Amino acid sequence: MADHSFSDGVPSDSVEAAKNASNTEKLTDQVMQNPRVLAALQERLDNVPHTPSSYIETLPKAVKRRINALKQLQVRCAHIEAKFYEEVHDLERKYAALYQPLFDKRREFITGDVEPTDAESEWHSENEEEEKLAGDMKNKVVITEKEAATAEEPNPKGIPEFWFTIFRNVDMLSELVQEYDEPILKHLQDIKVKFSDPGQPMSFVLEFHFEPNDYFTNSVLTKTYKMKSEPDKADPFSFEGPEIVDCDGCTIDWKKGKNVTVKTIKKKQKHKGRGTVRTITKQVPNESFFNFFNPLKASGDGESLDEDSEFTLASDFEIGHFFRERIVPRAVLYFTGEAIEDDDNFEEGEEGEEEELEGDEEGEDEDDAEINPKV
Repeated sequence: MADHSFSDGVPSDSVEAAKNASNTEKLTDQVMQNPRVLAALQERLDNVPHTPSSYIETLPKAVKRRINALKQLQVRCAHIEAKFYEEVHDLERKYAALYQPLFDKRREFITGDVEPTDAESEWHSENEEEEKLAGDMKNKVVITEKEAATAEEPNPKGIPEFWFTIFRNVDMLSELVQEYDEPILKHLQDIKVKFSDPGQPMSFVLEFHFEPNDYFTNSVLTKTYKMKSEPDKADPFSFEGPEIVDCDGCTIDWKKGKNVTVKTIKKKQKHKGRGTVRTITKQVPNESFFNFFNPLKASGDGESLDEDSEFTLASDFEIGHFFRERIVPRAVLYFTGEAIEDDDNFEEGEEGEEEELEGDEEGEDEDDAEINPKV
């Protein structure tokens, strides 16, 4: 049986509860008088999660009506922006014609069809003083040794393996190249970008020019990228400029036994009735850079692609854009590695900013922990 003791007519458990309540109120008063605690509570109240959409829902109908009018204006802005990018494409075509004579000369120097003059070969590098000092030291070498060294120095035609070296230097491209692709890419002499003609749908073509080789009869392999520069009717606010929407490759006329995009496998088959076994051979797809010219097609019939296909297509578009915007215009800098160093420095700068932001967030968490009563 429970023991209910009384003190002056009041149950003892009620007295104890009153004391605890009094102590809690005193503790609360002390905590609330602490400026740091008050500031932290206010900050947390200010940062209570709320979505823009939830705020919009609270607005009067008249204000919502005006917001809808602003959205209509925004759609019209998106269409004007699309026209702007169409004119940018026209400008790219115009200036591509101005660049082309320089790119043609670049090809002549690379292939060795033309030897640059002394004036064309002159270049003042950042390390010019060090090179001059090294040159002065060389001048002190015995003339006979110098002549012997000069006589032994090779003088190959043009710049050997120029484009293949770029493929090796750029991670995005080297990941696509298999060992059996390498001897073929050593025959690559030039890569060109051709823009669509005026009045035609926006697109660009990558042309890969090869010297005669033992692998295929094509002198040029092409990849066409189709672009769109108009807001999506279903989501016009997502428009951020032209985007690649599809691409077409070309047929490679492989010489007999030289097709690196397929491999031959042997498979044993057992006859169900007689039980005899026979060996058959069949061709299956093989990983190769040259699959680049047989791309996956974007779905045009309303059916969505699976996740792997979407990733493959997005990667293809990214590579095509990189060829057009970076590799072809700045080929020599990707050959020497200077452009790659610039790209790496840019990426490191972005990572540094992200780390700094993460550090700030961690600092805020520490402050919160310091004033959190539970901690």
